[in-house]
Amino acid sequence: MDIVGLLISIVIGGVAGTIAGMIMKSGGGLLFNILLGIVGGFVGGFVLGLVGISFGGIIGNIVVSVIGACILIFVGKLIKKA
Repeated sequence: MDIVGLLISIVIGGVAGTIAGMIMKSGGGLLFNILLGIVGGFVGGFVLGLVGISFGGIIGNIVVSVIGACILIFVGKLIKKA
């Protein structure tokens, strides 16, 4: 991955993490949201790939990342309760 691809991933991760944080009311900071969005992209891609759903383009990547980040927040809240 080149530097432009890395910067795009960080921006998409930041946007997706922020959206997921607002949806799930996680209350994380900017760095947490960026990391959550990036990891959420992998999780969302994996989970949606298992179901046979795929998205393309930047908007599709944001949607997948938001779904994955919401899954991560949900699992984190479950673990925190236990």
